[in-house]
Amino acid sequence: MTLPPNPMSVPPKTPLARKIARIIEEAGPLKISDFFALCLADPEHGYYQSREPFGRSGDFITAPEVSQLFGEMIGVFLVQAWQAHGAPEKVRIAEIGPGRGTLMSDALRVISKLAPELYTDASIHLVETSERLQNVQRQTLVRIKDRISWHRSFEEIPEGFTLMVANELFDAIPIHQFVKTPEGFRERIVGLDPEGRLTFGIGAGTFDKSLLPVDESKIPDGEIFELAPGRSAVMQTVAAKLVRDGGSALVIDYGHLVTNFGDTLQAVYRHEFDHPLERPGEADLTSHVDFQALAEAAVAIGAHLHRPLTQGEFLVGLGLVERAGALGSGRDALTQSAIRDAVNRLAGEGEGRMGALFKVLAISGKEVRIEPFDSATP
Repeated sequence: MTLPPNPMSVPPKTPLARKIARIIEEAGPLKISDFFALCLADPEHGYYQSREPFGRSGDFITAPEVSQLFGEMIGVFLVQAWQAHGAPEKVRIAEIGPGRGTLMSDALRVISKLAPELYTDASIHLVETSERLQNVQRQTLVRIKDRISWHRSFEEIPEGFTLMVANELFDAIPIHQFVKTPEGFRERIVGLDPEGRLTFGIGAGTFDKSLLPVDESKIPDGEIFELAPGRSAVMQTVAAKLVRDGGSALVIDYGHLVTNFGDTLQAVYRHEFDHPLERPGEADLTSHVDFQALAEAAVAIGAHLHRPLTQGEFLVGLGLVERAGALGSGRDALTQSAIRDAVNRLAGEGEGRMGALFKVLAISGKEVRIEPFDSATP
């Protein structure tokens, strides 16, 4: 299938782009989900196989890298969740997609102070498919590396009560995109234009219209609707374990609390937004997370859903401001300013700040009250 010229098409300039072009020439256009998966996980040229994405020298900075305060607040949440469940023994503390291990390191430091018995007895489980990142995590967590078990999938975590964290995990799980046309919604694809350049196009695939938040007739042509069945499947796997074994899970990512429309597929290269077709394999590819879809997936399995929050509400509710004040007490003016800037970036609103853009979802295997999710609604 040959697609018409597209002003946003770009030549296949990276090794992965050339590989994708060959695949399209041989087998036809790719669904966005397949293109997404290749960009991140191709065994030869995939982004997470070949690059160091985190930090100032990478392409983006995650919340744990902004300040130790973020991981510390996660530690506070894990202690409160453990206590809400009655402080059970033999806990599994797990993180899916642990990055460089920074979040887990900061969280465990707080847990060791607030709940020494939890820290001493818990086993640590990191779900990480990249051997390169596993080695980085071993360095970050060198003091407790003998207590850590690494897994390639969440299903490998042993049975038993589990406290789980997933920070910026779901945005990296591929999505499908559908475009409203005069004939109805059709799947968005990546193909080649007559000059052999990667370009977006429209294929024949469609989906169950009952998934739309409004009647299809009310949606204008050209509107894009995103579905992420892979994300819902991961959430259901997590929820099923919590319902069976007990525990709670915390999901933090950027996205929207209510299912909506719009093209959220985006690439980030050296801390700047990039066209998604510009440099496959060399830029991070993500999309916004539909938290309503995740919540519905968990509830369908029987998990208890806590009231979703913005990241700002979550962190402030756990004591971010008070902890920042204690961290800066007696320090020089420059250090105090840096701490204030970190708090602003993590919990504030507006451009370059995470407080409103990032959302937080918590689920549990049974109905329990965990702060700040279950405090009185403002």
